[in-house]
Amino acid sequence: MLHAMFHLDPSILEKILRPLAVYAFLLIAIRLGGQREIGQNNALQFVLLLSVANAVQNGIIGVDNSLTGAAIGAITLFVVHGLVELVASRNSHIHRVIYGRPVELVVGGKVQERSMRHQRLSTEDLLDAASAQGAKTVAEIDRAFLNSKGDIVVVISGESELTRQIARLTSQVQELVARSTTPQS
Repeated sequence: MLHAMFHLDPSILEKILRPLAVYAFLLIAIRLGGQREIGQNNALQFVLLLSVANAVQNGIIGVDNSLTGAAIGAITLFVVHGLVELVASRNSHIHRVIYGRPVELVVGGKVQERSMRHQRLSTEDLLDAASAQGAKTVAEIDRAFLNSKGDIVVVISGESELTRQIARLTSQVQELVARSTTPQS
């Protein structure tokens, strides 16, 4: 029984090459799938990731079900992933290849329809991100982009609802301060 748990049928080299090949394939597939697939986790993407993990499992471990084979495959994936992150953090060109570039979604208050379609984003997705900044309409967005982590970053224009509310509250606070410092007769 212990022999079956730890004995390797394929060679150690095959156990290292299989995860390398699957890692490279998945990295390319995710990059081609779009930046949004990386960061914006929702139920559909969670199901996709679980399904992909199940689909590539045999490609990584082959016919071997030993603990040793699983450990070699996992260690290979961790080491390769760490090396890719290390190289990407030190080389901006490789970083852009691996993680991508930010994608402009709104420029000067104008929605970039082509970018939105290419990234499979709806106006609702944009407004969801904008609402965290206090904007309620697309007209209140000065600039928005999809960063390399898959997050929508929004810069609201100067006259958003939030800005107006802050100005009104500031005015009210100033009036209260002025009243409290004025000597009463």
